[in-house]
Amino acid sequence: MSTSPMRGDRIIAALKQAGVGFVVALPDVTTSDALLWPISRDPDFKLVRVCKEDEGVAICAGLAFSGRRAVLLMQQTGLLDSINAIRAVAVEYEQPVVMLVGLQGKEPGIEPAASAKFAVGIVPPILDAICLPHLWLEDTGDEDSIGPAIEVAYAQSKPVCLLIGRPPVAP
Repeated sequence: MSTSPMRGDRIIAALKQAGVGFVVALPDVTTSDALLWPISRDPDFKLVRVCKEDEGVAICAGLAFSGRRAVLLMQQTGLLDSINAIRAVAVEYEQPVVMLVGLQGKEPGIEPAASAKFAVGIVPPILDAICLPHLWLEDTGDEDSIGPAIEVAYAQSKPVCLLIGRPPVAP
């Protein structure tokens, strides 16, 4: 495994390759610099800003109903705050809600469940408890997992949570 952080431009390219046209987001310190701000200026994306993450879950599900692909970009605190909407809309109603979740405060190289940060360490067990598939993305090359995860989510009409372990870098 590489020890270099993921690159924001490669994450954005993976989203485009997977046919994502909408990014539903709240600012998050882990992903804003290399993802949210560049996405906000990219004409290939429609950025939908929301006040609460659970709104984003419903918006992503609605977009899927209309044949559009979206991702929900948020921080783990927002994921935790919206877990009931995720459970009901994404998991129980089997909607392809794709979440890119910045793990604020996670130590590089440490698996999220092993993090000393309580708000990071509880994320994987909670996702496991609601049967929500998740991937940990942190290093250069991990961007290659994003497109296939999105394809599976939409092909199977199932949610997926992509946990971003450290801030991606801008090129």
